[in-house]
Amino acid sequence: MARGSSGFWSDFWKFLVQGNVIELAVAVIIGGAFGKIIDSLVKDIITPILLNPALTAAGAKDLESWAPGGIKWGLFLASVISIVIIALVIFLLLRSVESAKKRLVRRQETEAEEVAPIDIATLNQQKTTEVLERLAKALESRGI
Repeated sequence: MARGSSGFWSDFWKFLVQGNVIELAVAVIIGGAFGKIIDSLVKDIITPILLNPALTAAGAKDLESWAPGGIKWGLFLASVISIVIIALVIFLLLRSVESAKKRLVRRQETEAEEVAPIDIATLNQQKTTEVLERLAKALESRGI
């Protein structure tokens, strides 16, 4: 029985260490912190700059308190703005990562081309072919 439980724990440990569990946990933690930054951006910067005139006209002190007819439209609007900003940032990050990958691949390809050894046999074959073509043209021009 003890052997089976140690097998379970060792398998569980392998799952934690070898799998993507740690990377996923880090991503969730960073994502939560990023969400707080985006919330602050929407509440503290975007709303005052863009929506204050509309909120003042609607008689609301902030976006979250705007609830005409008891429906919390302000909270919904803040969530929509947040998801649009998050999607934009993720798009820009992925786009920059892809362009960086392309640049790296191009650099590696040019380095590989520069370092590629010259094949002596191929070079000799090309030279021989050129010489034979010139000889054939010379013989043709003399009618031989």
